Amino acid sequence: MRLLNQIAAVTSINLKSLPQRFWLSLSTIAAVALVVTVLLSFLAMASGFQKTIRGAGAEDVAILLRAASQAELNSGVSKDQLRLIEEGPGIARGADGQPLVSGELYLVVDGTKRSTGTKANLPLRGIGLQGAALRRGITLVEGRMFEPGSNELVVGRNLTREFAGFDLGTKVRLRNTEWTVVGIFEAGGSVFESEVWADIGSVQSFFNRQNFYQTIRVRLDGPDGLAKLTAYSDQDPRLKLDVKTEQAYFAEQSTQTSDLIQKLGWPLAIAMAFGALAGALNTMYSSVAARTREIATLRAIGFSGLPAFVGTLVESLVLAGIGGIIGGLVTWVFFDGLTTSTLGASFTQVVFSFTLTPEVAFKGVLLALAVGLVGGLFPAIRAARMPVVAAFGEH
Repeated sequence: MRLLNQIAAVTSINLKSLPQRFWLSLSTIAAVALVVTVLLSFLAMASGFQKTIRGAGAEDVAILLRAASQAELNSGVSKDQLRLIEEGPGIARGADGQPLVSGELYLVVDGTKRSTGTKANLPLRGIGLQGAALRRGITLVEGRMFEPGSNELVVGRNLTREFAGFDLGTKVRLRNTEWTVVGIFEAGGSVFESEVWADIGSVQSFFNRQNFYQTIRVRLDGPDGLAKLTAYSDQDPRLKLDVKTEQAYFAEQSTQTSDLIQKLGWPLAIAMAFGALAGALNTMYSSVAARTREIATLRAIGFSGLPAFVGTLVESLVLAGIGGIIGGLVTWVFFDGLTTSTLGASFTQVVFSFTLTPEVAFKGVLLALAVGLVGGLFPAIRAARMPVVAAFGEH
């Protein structure tokens, strides 16, 4: 109990003396806050990207691609293969008795960013009557759906926010053909809101892709639907397609880009952390030096070295913790919900929002405390080893 009282007393003295080293303490807090803000902004970016991509996937919808294709853009499926899939097992049917199957094209067209005026790749998806029905949560918020066989487009809400020229009623020139935007849709903030949709027949005609698709989407008829459809594709030499749920497909797509974002963020944050660490060491050594006689006097009246060690370390952790909390608040205020776009796995722009989750924020605070722990460790050891004679070093 006596030792705990000593630790509490020394820690209290250290914390109460912080205003005496205001500017040094503030510089440490600011350095740690900057490190945490940089890290959390990257992690929030990765988190938001993952949420946008994975939010598009459904467990009861399967996507079929050419074998070994990594993305829709480099897949290819023939019209004959589409017909064979329509006759396959494991596929749900609509009220009219027709299989819920959608052959789709996924092409790259040019767009212009509103913020910078620079060109960027946008995804144009050709879909049929079943295309929108296979995607849950699709809501037309402005205008109407395109007419089959027409040069009409419907555009995701997020895309219209980030890219110019796709507002309702505007004329858009894609591959030397003029198209009209007739509708704006929302998809719960998922990756589909980063796409432009048009009638599959029109896209095939104007882009010279007759009798050709890139992917096939189907609604599965139950938990065993995927297994039945996969077996059917594997057993027919005319098919041999990769079959996976939309959820699994988009999870793969999100991992590649989010991993890249994190691989950029962590090294940068760690490199900056060394700068913050130098500041923390300087602050804590100055703190110990300023309290040399005080610490030595406590040793002379019976205090052990452990209270000085713990008190100094707690002081460093408190400063770093405050910096971590400030960094988290700065990220939340300025980055959480910020909308931007980046290249996805198919080399087209994906519009998404930064998302600061509790898990992401916790990682930032942990980094801050790590800086505080290392920055306070050596000064704490010095404080613990302070000789009693130091109390009489000055008069």
